[in-house]
Amino acid sequence: MKISGLQLFWMFFTFESGNMLLLTLSPTIASAKQDAWISFLIATVIGMFIVFVYMKVCLLYPNQTFIEFSRTILGKWLGTIVIIIYLVPWYLIIGVILIEFADFTVTILLPATPMWVLILSMILLLIYVNFSGGIEGIGRCSEVFGVIVFLTVIVLVIFSIPNMEFKKLLPVFLDSGFLPIMEGALIPLSFIGETVMVLILGSFLLKPEKGPSSAIWGIALSSSLVTFTCAAVLMTFGPEITSKLRYPAFDAVRFISVMGFIQNLEIIAVLVWVLSIFIKLSLYFFITSFGTAQLLGIKDWRKMIWFVAVISFMLTKIFPNTTLFGAEFTQKFWNPFILPLNMFAIPLLLWTVGSIRKRRAAIG
Repeated sequence: MKISGLQLFWMFFTFESGNMLLLTLSPTIASAKQDAWISFLIATVIGMFIVFVYMKVCLLYPNQTFIEFSRTILGKWLGTIVIIIYLVPWYLIIGVILIEFADFTVTILLPATPMWVLILSMILLLIYVNFSGGIEGIGRCSEVFGVIVFLTVIVLVIFSIPNMEFKKLLPVFLDSGFLPIMEGALIPLSFIGETVMVLILGSFLLKPEKGPSSAIWGIALSSSLVTFTCAAVLMTFGPEITSKLRYPAFDAVRFISVMGFIQNLEIIAVLVWVLSIFIKLSLYFFITSFGTAQLLGIKDWRKMIWFVAVISFMLTKIFPNTTLFGAEFTQKFWNPFILPLNMFAIPLLLWTVGSIRKRRAAIG
């Protein structure tokens, strides 16, 4: 199984764009107010750097998977602990995303539909795309869905221009200050940091040397699009109203009315979310199944798809409430522990120790 640099670019762009548009605008604006767009810019710059670090780790041992080079760099036991530290949150985040997907769909489109029906339907789709196509199938889907997401968001923002007032972005910096802006930046950064999955995806690149530029540009385009949309939403509602809305980007689309007949475009915004969430879940399904199989020494990683599917569905039944599971998972577990450890500390450790080992091996 191999993917191209272009496919990696569209993977990162697609799964980051829809999720950040829907889930990060309101909490970021609540923290940074009308300066939330600055928070997104800061998160973009930091995110591009950490993606660069991830790719550098992969390029140390381009012919080895994450499970293999973790043990090569840190030794068998410490490397195995690191692998488990990544796999456990990956299992949990699949459950969180499934609940968020079902909750949004029920709230916006299908209020009479049981959440378990939507969750089970999505899991069956994930099983199919992973079992039949693996990472190659996900890559091909990303190339198609990514273009749709990009063009759709651009068109919707353009249609929203008549509802915008630039003065709602003022004053810049004075009302919020440095610390609230940085606090707001942590929210989108926690989403950008999910590109740490490239530690597994890197070994599937057809041309590993093109991986860093593809990954960085994917994040740059996605984050820039979200920053632009954040500014558009702020100019539409202002910071006070936006911070209280659950899905401000979606609500901004509801206000679109062009020439009196281009209206009710919410279903298009839902399409962006569904396509993005499908790619994100597919990637998590793949890396979790593949990583678990390699950790346990199972040659056919597809056998683990069924195990991951069952665990994911069980998590959604144990924690069916997105407010209790999703919000608390993010605030009490993801941001204080996963963000600094899995997305910063461990990749930097792998890069530093791996570089020293490679240098010593070259000298010796």
